[in-house]
Amino acid sequence: MEEDLNQIVNSCNYNGEEEQGDPESNTLNQPLVKANRTLSSTPLALVGTKVSHIESLDYEINENDLFKHDWRKRSKTQVLQYIFLKWTFACLIGLFTGLIATLINLAVENIAGYKLLAVGHFLAQERYVTGLMIFAGGNLGLTLVASVLCVCFAPTAAGPGIPEIKAYLNGIDTPNMFGATTMIVKIIGSIGAVAAGLDLGKEGPLVHIGTCIASLLGQGGPDNHRLKWRWLRYFNNDRDRRDLITCGSAAGVCAAFRSPVGGVLFALEEVATWWRSALLWRTFFSTAVVVVVLREFIEICNSGKCGLFGRGGLIMFDVSHVTYTYHVTDIIPVTLIGVIGGVLGSLYNHFLHKVLRLYNLINQKGKIHKVLLALTVSLFTSVCLYGLPFLAKCTPCDPSIEERCPTNGRSGNFKQFHCPKGYYSDLATLLLTTNDDAVRNIFSSNTPNEFSMGSLWIFFVLYCILGLFTFGIATPSGLFLPIILMGSAYGRMLGGMMGSYTSIDQGLYAVLGAASLMAGSMRMTVSLCVIFLELTNNLLLLPITMIVLLIAKTVGDSFNPSIYDIILHLKGLPFLEANPEPWMRNLSVGELGDAKPPVVTLQGVEKVAKIVDVLKNTTHNAFPVLDEGEVPPQVGLGTGAIELHGLILRAHLVKVLKKRWFLTEKRRTEEWEVREKFPWDELAEREDNFDDVAITSSEMQMYVDLHPLTNTTPYTVMENMSVAKALVLFRQVGLRHLLIVPRIQAIGRSPVIGILTRQDLRAYNILQAFPHLEKSKGRKAH
Repeated sequence: MEEDLNQIVNSCNYNGEEEQGDPESNTLNQPLVKANRTLSSTPLALVGTKVSHIESLDYEINENDLFKHDWRKRSKTQVLQYIFLKWTFACLIGLFTGLIATLINLAVENIAGYKLLAVGHFLAQERYVTGLMIFAGGNLGLTLVASVLCVCFAPTAAGPGIPEIKAYLNGIDTPNMFGATTMIVKIIGSIGAVAAGLDLGKEGPLVHIGTCIASLLGQGGPDNHRLKWRWLRYFNNDRDRRDLITCGSAAGVCAAFRSPVGGVLFALEEVATWWRSALLWRTFFSTAVVVVVLREFIEICNSGKCGLFGRGGLIMFDVSHVTYTYHVTDIIPVTLIGVIGGVLGSLYNHFLHKVLRLYNLINQKGKIHKVLLALTVSLFTSVCLYGLPFLAKCTPCDPSIEERCPTNGRSGNFKQFHCPKGYYSDLATLLLTTNDDAVRNIFSSNTPNEFSMGSLWIFFVLYCILGLFTFGIATPSGLFLPIILMGSAYGRMLGGMMGSYTSIDQGLYAVLGAASLMAGSMRMTVSLCVIFLELTNNLLLLPITMIVLLIAKTVGDSFNPSIYDIILHLKGLPFLEANPEPWMRNLSVGELGDAKPPVVTLQGVEKVAKIVDVLKNTTHNAFPVLDEGEVPPQVGLGTGAIELHGLILRAHLVKVLKKRWFLTEKRRTEEWEVREKFPWDELAEREDNFDDVAITSSEMQMYVDLHPLTNTTPYTVMENMSVAKALVLFRQVGLRHLLIVPRIQAIGRSPVIGILTRQDLRAYNILQAFPHLEKSKGRKAH
C-alpha cells in the first residue's frame, strides 16, 4: 500500500546505479553515499477506508512569548481547575464507555437472540430451507445497514480503528477519526455486523468508541457544535488530547473484556508511544469506572430485566469455581501450544496481508463494490454457519449432565438442530449461536466428550477462512474475537489428542490456544496475560499462560511483524518504530538534510508579501525565524552574525494574516500589543487554510513582527548526529520538527541548515534517497 501511494503521488520509479563498495564500511566523519534524489514523502494514507491527507501533531510545547506570559500569571485556582478537569474527564470517559458497551452487548444479544429463536422455530418444524432464508436474510439486512453507514456516512468507522489510534498517539493526525458521526456509525455498525454473525468482534470498535468519547469530551463536542466553556480552553491542544485518547483506549479494552488492569496495560504496551506515571493513574481510574458500570448492569441483567441478554456478552469464561492442577510433564503440551500459536499467528498475518491488498483493489472501484463485497461475505458466512452442521453426526445426550440437553433456543451448550429427540449437534452448538456464546461453549470445562474431533476440525478450518476474508470489509470489525475462536479450536483439539497424558482440562487448552494465537498474531504479552487472567478469574492459570504467551510471541517475531504493524504499513500511515534500523547509525542528519530542498527561513520582522509568497508556494508547516545583526557583542562572533530566534508554525502565520496584525514600519512590537490581539489559547487551534485570506496590494508592503509568536526553544541537533539517535529523540519527545544546526557557527552562514520531519526519518523514504543502503541492508540480512 505504501509503495502504491508513493507511485500515485510521485508518478516516478527509481533505478539505482551499481553499488560502488560497501557504504557501511565508511567512517562517520565522511559522507556515506551521495544522495541520488531528494527525500520524498507521501502525505496520503488510508484512515478507515478513506484516503486522507496526513499531517503530524504538535505534541511539543510551543514556548513563545504568549505561552510564557500565560504560564507566569496562572493562579493556583487555575492549576487546580486544570487538574480537576483531567480527573473529571477520566471519570466521564469510563462512564460513557461502560454505558455504550452495555448498550452494544444488549442490542447484539437481543437482535441475534430473536433471530436464532425464529430459526429454531422453523428447525423444530423441519422447515430447513425456510430457516436458511430467515437466517441468511436477517444477516444480509444487518450487514447492509452496517456497510451502507460506513461507506456513505463515515468511512473512518470501518475496521477496528486500533491502527489509526496507534498512529495518532505516535504523532499522526488522522482526519475525521474521532468525530461524533464516526462514533455513532461505529456503534450502530458494530451492533449490525456482530449480530449478523460475521466473524468479527466488538472489542476493536469499543476501543475506537472509547477514544471518540475522549476526543469529543476534550474538544467540547462535535466540530460544528462545540461548547464555548472557558475551562475547556486548557484542553485545546494536541498534547492534552493525546492523554485523553490514551484513557479512552484503555477504557475500551476494559469494556470489551471486563478487564481494568488489562485495559491499562493494553494502552501502555500496544497503542501508546508516550507514557508517564500521572497518565497511568488516570487510565486506571477510567477503567475502574467502566468495571463499576458493567458490574451494575450484570446485576440488573441477572434478574431478567434485559430481555434475552441473560449473562451473555460480559463474561466469556469464568473458572473461578474450578480447581486446576498441572504437573511438570504438562510443560511439553503447553510449549507445543505456544509454538503452534506463533507459527499459525505469523501465517495468519501473512495471508491477511495478501487479502487486504486484494480488498483494497476491490474497494477502489467505488462505494457499490464495497457494499457488495460485505454482502457477499455475509451470505457466504450464513450459508456455512447454517449448512455445515448437517455434516456433523448427532451425539446422544449424557444423562449425567445437569445442563438441559438438547436445546433449540438462543443459547445453550447442546443444540438439537436437525437431530432427533435426545440427541444434539456439537457443530451447531459452535456455529449456530452468537460469537460470544461460541467462545463460551468451546471454553466450557469438564466437558471432555462434548465436541468430536471432526467437528472441531471443521470449526477451525471454517473460522480460519472466515477470519481471513471477513476482516477488511466496509464494516466496523475487531480482530480479537476471530483470533480467539481460531485459537480455542486448535487448543481444544490438542487437549483431546493428549487424552490421559495430561491432567489439564480441554477447556483450559482452549483458553491457552486462544492466548497463544493472539500473542502469535498481535505480539502482545503482558496485557494479554492480565486480560486472560481477569477473564478466567483464576490465578492458578498465570504461570502456564505466561509461558504460552512468551513462546508464541518469540516464534511469531521470527517470521513477520504484528498484525497491527502490517495494517499500519498497508494504510501508508507514517508510524515511527521504537527501534531504528542498524544502518541509520552510519548516516548523519546533515547528509539527510542535504538530500532535502533548501530550508525556507523568515526574518524576525518580515514583510507581508514574503509571508504570503512562502505560504502560497510551499507546503511546509514550520519555518525558522532568523535575526541578522542582533547577536550581542559579548558572544564574540563579530558583526554580521545571524541569530536563530526560533520556529514559527504555518498555522500561526495564517492566523496573523487573517487578523491582519500588520505594522506600517519595520519594528519590534511591545508585549501588550500582541496580547491584545492574540489570546494564548487561540494559537492552539489548527488554522492553516490560506485560500480564503485576501490581502490588498498596500498591505503586502507592510510588516509583521514574528518574534512574539515564535517558539524560541525548538529542539535542535548537530549536523553530525546519527539518524538513529535523532529518530529516538524525535519519537520519544513527540516532535513535529527537528532543526539541524551546523557544528561551526561562522559569520554569514545560516544558523540552521535543515529541518527534519516525521517523513524524513522513515526508513522507506531514506532508502529512496540513499538506495545503496538498501543493497547493504539486504546483504547483511543474508
